[in-house]
Amino acid sequence: MAQTVAGTAVRQLVEAGVRTAYTVPGESFLPLLDAWEAEPGVRLVSTRHEAGAAFMAEAEAKLTGRPALALASRGPGAANLAIGVHTARQDQTPLIAILGQVESGELGREGFQEVDLAAMYAPLTGWAREARTAEEVPSLLAEAHRAATGPRPGPVALAVPADFWTTVYDGAAPLASGHDQRDGAAGSPDEAARRSADHLAEHLAGLLSSARRPVAICGPGDRVGRETLRAACEVADFGVYSAFRRQDCFDEDHPHFLGHLGLGVPEEVRQALEDADLVVVLGTRLDAITAQDLRYPLPHQHLVLVGTGLPRPRHPGVTTVLDGDPRDVLASLVRRATGATPSGPHGPHGPRSRERPRSTRAAMWERHHAAAVGYARPTGEATRPGTVHPAEVVTTLRRLVPDDVILTNDAGNFSAFFHRHWGFRTTHRLLAPCNGAMGYAVPAAVAAKLHRPRNTVVALVGDGGVLMTGQEIETAVRCAAPIVVLAFQNGMYGTIAMHQATSHGRLAGVDIGRLDLATWARGLGAEGFVLDDPARVETVLAEALRCGRPCVVDVRTDPDVIAPGRRLSGLLAPARHPS
Repeated sequence: MAQTVAGTAVRQLVEAGVRTAYTVPGESFLPLLDAWEAEPGVRLVSTRHEAGAAFMAEAEAKLTGRPALALASRGPGAANLAIGVHTARQDQTPLIAILGQVESGELGREGFQEVDLAAMYAPLTGWAREARTAEEVPSLLAEAHRAATGPRPGPVALAVPADFWTTVYDGAAPLASGHDQRDGAAGSPDEAARRSADHLAEHLAGLLSSARRPVAICGPGDRVGRETLRAACEVADFGVYSAFRRQDCFDEDHPHFLGHLGLGVPEEVRQALEDADLVVVLGTRLDAITAQDLRYPLPHQHLVLVGTGLPRPRHPGVTTVLDGDPRDVLASLVRRATGATPSGPHGPHGPRSRERPRSTRAAMWERHHAAAVGYARPTGEATRPGTVHPAEVVTTLRRLVPDDVILTNDAGNFSAFFHRHWGFRTTHRLLAPCNGAMGYAVPAAVAAKLHRPRNTVVALVGDGGVLMTGQEIETAVRCAAPIVVLAFQNGMYGTIAMHQATSHGRLAGVDIGRLDLATWARGLGAEGFVLDDPARVETVLAEALRCGRPCVVDVRTDPDVIAPGRRLSGLLAPARHPS
């Protein structure tokens, strides 16, 4: 039976497993909106800004491993959507952006809001196309889905002229299928994949056994397999770092945990990486922050990349690429060492691995793990009256939340306290932008709560970030998504202030006015709390967690407490009074 192009596109997406579309509705894709709304079993979420829509789609895809849909209209909408698409690109998150375009007869005539959308999105995506005929839309959409879920997952963009949606399409809809993303769980690979994983694991096992100080840098937990990673590091005896903002991949209280390769990592936490002779990168690109301003790997270190579609960094030393699913490779590694059979959602875990002898490198890992633990311990600094210390808020929240909490984290100096002091376990889920995009946390929390309604979802954001996309709290209220937002308010863009103080000895353009964020939240239909008394930290956080509605906690912090262990006044003073 013939359908419109819009109806065909919706059926393709549904059959491919896409369940949610996030959008600010636009005139250039009205038939697609109508067809999606009429489709049973899917959700259409209207957001307050296209950036919110893109961040929500990216967050859902992080949780599920399947692409979500972000819809925007022509030049202005596509421009607003771009920040979330860039986030998906750098985080390797599958996302499908469908962009309404001017009508086909107006293309190239500088029509209303016209932009060359394919050219605009090409640098932000792994695949960007504009349909030239209505008949090719279904095949392009199938190609887009395959690209989004391919060996290197990421965002794709398809621009469709407005008049194409209502065209009748009577052909067979191409199947929009792609790479196995597993929805956060490792499935059974076919025999060919199993043999390939066994071969790669044999190679990796040889490298690990011949190394003296092997360490691994690990990407997202769903991409490496949390339980399998734990078993593998124990039987193959390697240390584990978490890549930037990938801390839910490994238990930070495990004796093989060496630290989080984020911003401002001290020498004692980096020492195991500095001393390593073998560096194994699992399921993540080696970005500049994880590589500590591209210092690592050192020229003499043997670099091993385990994953599909990973970009190869510029490394003057030996590089080995093991092009396979890290979950399967690690599972095979464990099977080789233990004879264990698969159990649980993430791979093999057997009795022999639980009864292992003491590691021959145990003393080394214990020493480096102690450095990571010591670095994570709060220092107990005092703050000015009417403020609370971010570290106290983070550690108290950690005690109060359930083990299956989902945490969405924004960009800004407040987040340094969170990354340093939280103490992650693999039962936690962390959604955070590796590209440092401000405004991520609140929209991401909305999407997480819509997708996982039984989980506690907490967004951590600074005052700068919450003023960028905090209006999505209204989306949370309207969609009955009771998220908890901790808005750390210090009255400035703290990261920029810190760098200005260090480099120039004065501040410029970083001020944010003091706001009543609790009253603002109530104006959006949410609950609002103020936290400005150290004696009430636990009381206020507990009340927010149990209120059962979307809520914002206005966390008043001391602007002088600019980063863990650093005072803004101390940074400004040497620059003002050089020796």
